[in-house]
Amino acid sequence: MGEAKRRKTALGDKYGQEARLFPWLPISKSQGEQFVKLTTKGAWIGIGLLVVWWLTVRFVGPTFGWWQIN
Repeated sequence: MGEAKRRKTALGDKYGQEARLFPWLPISKSQGEQFVKLTTKGAWIGIGLLVVWWLTVRFVGPTFGWWQIN
């Protein structure tokens, strides 16, 4: 008996299914990796937008005189 057949008989219905991240959470490992990639990309987009906002407030704002409230 080969290793694949032995594994198939040992796992039964779970053979060929993807492993879960946690047994009590219905999310597979690949879905967890996709979530991490998505949130990492979102964080970098947020950091970039924050830098653009800061540069706008820091340099463009004073040129229009927003800092002088008299």
